[in-house]
Amino acid sequence: MADRVILTQISSRAWEHPADRAALNTLRALPGFDEVVRKIAGFIGERGVRHLFTANAVRVGPHQRPQLDALYSEVVATLDWPVRPQLYVTQTPLVNAWAVGFDEPFIVISSEMLRLLDREEQRFILAHELGHIMSGHTTYRTIAIIILFFGVRNLPVLAGMALLPFQLALLEWYRKSELSSDRAGLLGTQDPTTAMRTFLKLAGGDGLGDEINLDEFMAQAAEYELDESTWDSVLKLLNTAFRDHPFNTLRAAELQRWVQRGEYSEILVGNYVRRGSDGDPLTEDYAHAAGYYGDQARQAWTTLESTLTRARDAFSDALRGGKKPE
Repeated sequence: MADRVILTQISSRAWEHPADRAALNTLRALPGFDEVVRKIAGFIGERGVRHLFTANAVRVGPHQRPQLDALYSEVVATLDWPVRPQLYVTQTPLVNAWAVGFDEPFIVISSEMLRLLDREEQRFILAHELGHIMSGHTTYRTIAIIILFFGVRNLPVLAGMALLPFQLALLEWYRKSELSSDRAGLLGTQDPTTAMRTFLKLAGGDGLGDEINLDEFMAQAAEYELDESTWDSVLKLLNTAFRDHPFNTLRAAELQRWVQRGEYSEILVGNYVRRGSDGDPLTEDYAHAAGYYGDQARQAWTTLESTLTRARDAFSDALRGGKKPE
């Protein structure tokens, strides 16, 4: 798709998912949150983040991967971001990309991600990562990656702190921030099929010479979402609690809903929030989203607690020779 709409002065508020904003509010409200962020940021520092992510990476520019450099420039222009964050490629078999940093965020994309995806799918990923930077996600995402990379036991500055609630809340927000930046990725490509095909490849690879079918993948995504039995809801909760990304089936379905609701097309015709008129991030909109998200979270944990209690009682009965678990 050659003719993309330049989204002049677009604010990240135009695409941010309410669950992202709500989860961040929940995270910020945790006792000791500011102290944890301050300690980790002070321990690693800006230079430490750069060394951690770029010591074994190559900086992209006009004379280093010039085709990728040109593609990235197009993404920055489409989202009309005045600053061009540095872009690096790192050699790793992991399919991943990161937007990281504190004061001067930058993007790192793995060589395996580039190998897996075609040019337009790479455009989606680059726009996705730029979306993280435009939304101001990078400080907290960097903290999350450091915790995942080192583990809390290997961060002496956090000794003696109760970190499990913080870890769970941070990872929950981290996953929800992906839903926001998926929308930025779509706005960068302006081709929903490309976005959905990217999720398909991230979930199952490129087929290795065999046929891959996007329609079948989207049907699978719908099937995952529609399964709302109690036990399946609990399994979904347990399966995602310590993940840093949502399942790709869920991401595809969530982005598809955004398109179907018409919000994506409204942005393309110019109906979006501009930078400078987006107001205070902590508005009633955030409060409303936090309330909704809090209700969803409480319901999920109540379901989990109830199910585990029933399972414990059933197995206790079985061990006593009573009713066996069904």
